[in-house]
Amino acid sequence: MQMPISGSFAKQLLTLAPKLVRTPLSLVPFKMKADILTRILALMLKQQAIDEELDFLSDRWVAIHVEDMGLEFEVSYNDGWQVRPRADAEVLFAGHSKELLLVAAGKEDPDTLFFQRRLSIEGDTELGLEVKNLLLSIEFDTMPAPIRHSIEKLAQLLQQLESKAEPQLA
Repeated sequence: MQMPISGSFAKQLLTLAPKLVRTPLSLVPFKMKADILTRILALMLKQQAIDEELDFLSDRWVAIHVEDMGLEFEVSYNDGWQVRPRADAEVLFAGHSKELLLVAAGKEDPDTLFFQRRLSIEGDTELGLEVKNLLLSIEFDTMPAPIRHSIEKLAQLLQQLESKAEPQLA
């Protein structure tokens, strides 16, 4: 059973939810966040690691900045994932949690978000394109079920909230 949600409530929820997560997330030690991120990356990109499609990340760092949640980190792949605090990555991907989740779920195209200025990519263009192509190559159906279902449900909820939050034309 779905509860009816007003457009203004949906808009407030889309804005406030990441802010509500931001403070508790900032209290979690980075080492714990890095461990969780390492495990998620290993699960999500297991096949790409087996197929040696991650070799281009060897000794190269990619920064991710989830702006509305204040989450920043860098990743690299050298026979396993490495996650560290943001320092001096060669390329930076930045956006709000909503856009990054929709990209992860395959519901939004990163190029479209980039041209709409809802996702920014700065730094080494070639590395950025390789990372973007890697993300696009992930077959969502091959992800472990708990991750796939969580991302799908969150993406569906976001899309429903966005549709309610958009002004209705009479």
